[in-house]
Amino acid sequence: MAEGSPPITTAFLAHDTTLRTMLKRARIIADFQFGRGSGRALFGDDTTFMLSNTGRLRHLYRGDERIATVRARDGLLTLSGLGARLLYDHLLAPRQRVVIRSEVAPYVARGGTAFAKHVVAVDPEIRAGEEVLVVDEDGRLIATGRAVLSPEEMMEINRGPAVLVRSGQEEDRGGEED
Repeated sequence: MAEGSPPITTAFLAHDTTLRTMLKRARIIADFQFGRGSGRALFGDDTTFMLSNTGRLRHLYRGDERIATVRARDGLLTLSGLGARLLYDHLLAPRQRVVIRSEVAPYVARGGTAFAKHVVAVDPEIRAGEEVLVVDEDGRLIATGRAVLSPEEMMEINRGPAVLVRSGQEEDRGGEED
């Protein structure tokens, strides 16, 4: 979190109707982007907010850890490692998932790109440009990122990136093993 700009907590929401809408707005965005119920799964009542200089919802936190950021470009969410774990726990497979070969999972978990030649399965409902969860063949969450290709292209093309990884799970644990 940026120094000098404390987050706005839900404790303040009872005092200001404009701020009361921030949690509701974040949940609506998540429900639209990831499906019904995702907003509550991602953003509990303990969620804190950071607003942009223009007063718009920008960052969402649980404690000191970022859950997601609202992209200024399109108003959709980009997930942190925590946000990816929360969404992974909420959504049933194969929803929002790209499955990669287990042998490349360590590379992707450190933040490496998930290449199309390593994709073994993909949610057919994903569209290029969407936020996705990258999992290994055993279904373990590896990373989160932005799909570059459509599901059909991920399965047919053997060159180039399939998912540009934003946050690998190993990065978020600081390289620690479970």
